[in-house]
Amino acid sequence: MSGESSHHPLLPNLDAAIVAEMLSALGAKSVDELFSDIPQEVRLKRKLKVPDAATEYSVRRDIQERLSANRTPPGSLCFLGGGVWPHYVPAAVESIMSRQEFYTSYTPYQAEISQGMLQALFEYQSLMCDLLGMQACNSSLYDWASAAGEAVRMAARVTGRKRALIAGNVGPQRQRVIKTYAEPAGIELATVGFDTKSGKVDESDLRARMSDDVACLYFENPNYFGIIEDDADEVASTVHASGGLAIAGVDPISLSLIKGPGAYGADIAVGEGQPLGIPMNYGGPHLGVFAVKDMALARSMPGRLIGMTTTIHEPNDRAFAMVLQAREQHIRREAATSNVCTNQSLMAVGAASYLSLLGKEGMRRLGETVVSNSHYAAGRLSRVRGVRYPLFTGAFFKEFTVSYDEANAQAVFERLARSGVLGGYPLDGRFGLGDRCASFCVTEVHTRADIERLAAALQEAVDGA
Repeated sequence: MSGESSHHPLLPNLDAAIVAEMLSALGAKSVDELFSDIPQEVRLKRKLKVPDAATEYSVRRDIQERLSANRTPPGSLCFLGGGVWPHYVPAAVESIMSRQEFYTSYTPYQAEISQGMLQALFEYQSLMCDLLGMQACNSSLYDWASAAGEAVRMAARVTGRKRALIAGNVGPQRQRVIKTYAEPAGIELATVGFDTKSGKVDESDLRARMSDDVACLYFENPNYFGIIEDDADEVASTVHASGGLAIAGVDPISLSLIKGPGAYGADIAVGEGQPLGIPMNYGGPHLGVFAVKDMALARSMPGRLIGMTTTIHEPNDRAFAMVLQAREQHIRREAATSNVCTNQSLMAVGAASYLSLLGKEGMRRLGETVVSNSHYAAGRLSRVRGVRYPLFTGAFFKEFTVSYDEANAQAVFERLARSGVLGGYPLDGRFGLGDRCASFCVTEVHTRADIERLAAALQEAVDGA
């Protein structure tokens, strides 16, 4: 700070006199000395490139011009998936989520004034348990990846083991986040291969890697390629035979048609609740699903758990409260189960609203539409010159993978984007599949005309790549 006596009515700390007074109280000679523990090599050695003040109108116009460069639905067709999927959000869900009682609520720590929010979260937990086939579900985490990371750490705590296996066909971002969660806890990670023909977990490799020091296996069903792990019960049995826990990552929409993780023996279920009435939002906020099969594991779960009880006075009214707060830092500090303090509870309210509106029959019809549209699209793209489908023989839900005869997947992806079609996410070399493989996602929002437009744009992109 220079010696200038600048003053701002909303930012008093910019005043030089106030800064000098604070530094004197701290016993520091300068702001630089106050932050002397920050290494020089990571410091910004210039002033921030912040433009001069402008009028509200000019700022708004500049932002609008910048935003117009984004390619987003419905202006651009979106056929991307992998953890964020294009699904329709009913107007009723948006209306419920935008009620100020929910919209402005930070987090329900005070049960006496938050009964509405607590009940909504209790309903979310109950609906998710029904959908997943699990016994207990928390009132959500941040997103799928953080839920998966928490699940691996929980499995290590519960089993007392320090090795964890991850299926090689799970999402790369989730793999990286799990690694970030595991390393500080001293958990060693190893990858289980997948069958390059079917796209499913390689069970022979899993059996070879299982031992009595493995805490868990994390796998996804459907996996990153959209392939359904129809042998998931055998995968879980293999893990259980060595005393480990089976952790399944799921897309909740897929459970409208395929078995839930509780039915095939998963001990912990995690997943992404974004398809349940939450917009894509440039990647967030999202909804991390976390549930357990055995109530004995509930105490070890991260995040909040809402319970239902009754008041002690007549007429014994129904009441809701937070229970099993084993993770709370304000209770257990460094011995806390996790570092989850709060999250986007509004997203859980949206998911509960979505599931309530659709019901069992609505979910089934939604799943059938997704399967119909995605399989029609896969068949249509198989007729595009230079495109090969299927890459994997396993049955798929919503997402499928193709390969190109000659074209580079990244080049095709970029050419599609320039034509107003977002699709064909390149798999690169992360799965050992080379640089000519790409993933597409088709849901209930896509019409036959949309798929025909995709096919035409893909033909041009492949020919020009």
